[in-house]
Amino acid sequence: MSRSRLIFVVFYFTVVLIGAVHLRVSASRVFYRWCKAQVAQDNLKLQLGDKQLKLEHLLNPSVISERIEKEPDPDK
Repeated sequence: MSRSRLIFVVFYFTVVLIGAVHLRVSASRVFYRWCKAQVAQDNLKLQLGDKQLKLEHLLNPSVISERIEKEPDPDK
């Protein structure tokens, strides 16, 4: 009886340790994917900010008036 209990306890601890390693590896993978997505999101925010600045520059009234002044007059 004692030998079978020892085998059961060793088997149980082995399964628990394998499960713990599996959970840790899975958590590391999920964390890596989350960090990768966070970096991609930050890059997209930066690109959006750049595009907004370019759009604001194109729509700025002073820039528009400068373009109108530089364009040749179609009536002449």
